[in-house]
Amino acid sequence: MGSLDMDSMAASIGVSVAVLRFLLCFVATIPVSFLWRFVPSRLGKHIYAAASGAFLSYLSFGFSSNLHFLVPMTIGYASMAIYPPLSGFITFFLGFAYLIGCHVFYMSGDAWKEGGIDSTGALMVLTLKVISCSINYNDGMLKEEGLREAQKKNRLIGMPSLIEYFGYCLCCGSHFAGPVFEMKDYLEWTEEKGIWAVSEKGKRPSPYGAMIRAIFQAAVCMALYLYLVPQFPLTRFTEPVYQEWGFWKRFGYQYMAGFTARWKYYFIWSVSEASIIISGLGFSGWADETLTKAKWDRAKNVDILGVELAKSAVQIPLYWNIQVSTWLRHYVYERIVKPGKKAGFFQLLATQTVSAVWHGLYPGYIIFFVQSALMIDGSKAIYRWQQAIPPKMATLRNVLVLINFLYTVVVLNYSSVGFMVLSLHETIIAFKSVYYIGTVIPIAVLLLSYLVPVKPLRPKTRKEE
Repeated sequence: MGSLDMDSMAASIGVSVAVLRFLLCFVATIPVSFLWRFVPSRLGKHIYAAASGAFLSYLSFGFSSNLHFLVPMTIGYASMAIYPPLSGFITFFLGFAYLIGCHVFYMSGDAWKEGGIDSTGALMVLTLKVISCSINYNDGMLKEEGLREAQKKNRLIGMPSLIEYFGYCLCCGSHFAGPVFEMKDYLEWTEEKGIWAVSEKGKRPSPYGAMIRAIFQAAVCMALYLYLVPQFPLTRFTEPVYQEWGFWKRFGYQYMAGFTARWKYYFIWSVSEASIIISGLGFSGWADETLTKAKWDRAKNVDILGVELAKSAVQIPLYWNIQVSTWLRHYVYERIVKPGKKAGFFQLLATQTVSAVWHGLYPGYIIFFVQSALMIDGSKAIYRWQQAIPPKMATLRNVLVLINFLYTVVVLNYSSVGFMVLSLHETIIAFKSVYYIGTVIPIAVLLLSYLVPVKPLRPKTRKEE
């Protein structure tokens, strides 16, 4: 394709040439993942996974991107080979250090805001994959008794070979934008073991229906995004006209700006969902004994209605960037809770801080994730009140359900401004324009929850009934 064609095509959908090149390579992951099915032998499949990922990265971001990817891959593999007992620890800190270095050097957030693109997004996904691989290799050396279910399921008893490791790291369906998956799953999928083993009835799940649904979803999201984006530019927050509006109009604009931005992520995750489904890796078991309905949860990174209509803020991580939320739960949250203790606000805040640093060292990200820890904790408090209301007072209980829903909508869309504008100055201007409503409400709720502590109702025992 000539550069002239690229220019006119990019102009017609209103993106830069770099972004168009990325989008074409990104959509190409669907046919490339489909062809994976026809590659003979395990070795062939690993080589194909690694080579296709590296080649699409080269086409999309240029040659240097693959050199960037080599750094965390080398850190992870070398730490497993040289000092296995601490390999997870080493990979976690060095992997994150390199990612932060790239974030700072490329200032990727500014580039993304201005319509540019670089390989940092793919590097973010890769960093999580090499860390989980090293930690699971670590877990493989521990005694099975003390391990949690997730650790038992994902632990690696042997060290993966270099070609398996490269295939896992660069496998093209998930390389650009996630979803993150486990080394154990990648190996079982390639070797047709575990849930990928052909069932006694010789049935393999058919990916076509699920893939078409994901592609259709991607098309709808893209169309909605392209329709909404010119109407709600992020620059409006710093324009004088915005300051002249009343409170409700400003708040409505913040909601719509957040709503608009989410469709871009929905589009990207729908495309990667399609490519992970068509390769077969997305398969996560059968819905029932009859083996008629296949589940494709491993490929799913977002539940659109779940996010937009979340009943409480606690549900957001279960519906938004699902695989990264799962990763944070398994490799950060659960590992900083002392055995026998319950996780509290500190664990939540630490996990959200790791998530913020992973996204990039912008004040907007840090503010967003501290806000989200407040938001989730406040939502838990409302939920506790809701549970403490006796069943007889169903109306009051429903009122609290509605309050929690509205609380989530308000605080989430207020907080997400930071995630979109990134700079401290712009974030504060936007927050101030709505009187910091999304910070004040969660803090007020949390203070109230200390003043009005509740004991959940004990379920009645059989005798009392």
